Amino acid sequence: MLPENFQFSQGSLQDFSDCKRRFELRYLRRLSWPALESEPALESEQHLQQGERFHLLVHQYLLGVPSGKLTAMLQDDEVAAWWSAFLSFAAVLDGKTRYPEFSLSAPLNDFRLVGKYDLVVVNQDQAYIYDWKTSRRKPRRAWLAERLQTRVYPYLLVRAGAHLNQGKPFLPENVHMTYWYAGHTEQPELFDYSDEQYLKDEAFLTELLTTIQGLGEGEFPLTSDVQRCLYCVYRSLCERGVGAGELEAIEEDLEAGQGLDLVFDFEQIAEIEF
Repeated sequence: MLPENFQFSQGSLQDFSDCKRRFELRYLRRLSWPALESEPALESEQHLQQGERFHLLVHQYLLGVPSGKLTAMLQDDEVAAWWSAFLSFAAVLDGKTRYPEFSLSAPLNDFRLVGKYDLVVVNQDQAYIYDWKTSRRKPRRAWLAERLQTRVYPYLLVRAGAHLNQGKPFLPENVHMTYWYAGHTEQPELFDYSDEQYLKDEAFLTELLTTIQGLGEGEFPLTSDVQRCLYCVYRSLCERGVGAGELEAIEEDLEAGQGLDLVFDFEQIAEIEF
């Protein structure tokens, strides 16, 4: 069922965990479906574009473009506020080896696990993963802890990041992941890794891929959580409604930790190519 060269990312694994049918439609059948993911459409599109601009600004800065030159290009007040907050934070990155927009991959089962990181910072034997977030509301920590990104990124860095550490694999306890919220800079979420968590993640991911590999056509059921379907482009195809969910309601659910997935993906801008 899976293409021979299929690569698993945290995004595709999250889709499978949230709705097996969505995984099949999006990644196996590669089906595009002309539906809105949220309302109001113009606001959703604007916020997505703002997130893209912010990620591009940070990437250019980390590549050495002077901050003043980038600041002079800004015309959006909200992006400018995010940018100002980032520049106040950026001093902690000085003097450290930085790898912006960095991709890693490693074999897992018969396929590959891939990830694209907003930023990996290496300082001596310590590795710091940063993921920039631009959602207007900040989700609860417990919700973030359950996300596949929180498991895949540190795991993959330990598995495949030795070339960033003079050929030595990073020890799990030396890997740290931070979700940095541009609109909530006083509340970053730091997740420290460990040997125990690494082993748990390896077992979990191996079992998850084995499950996916064992499914055939027609064996990818719809989610039982119909609330998710409000924000999925395939909802009409799956006969789960026609109208899109409200953008404000999505972010309220995120803040409350309800577990809704932002399918249109403000939160995975950097991994969009996967």
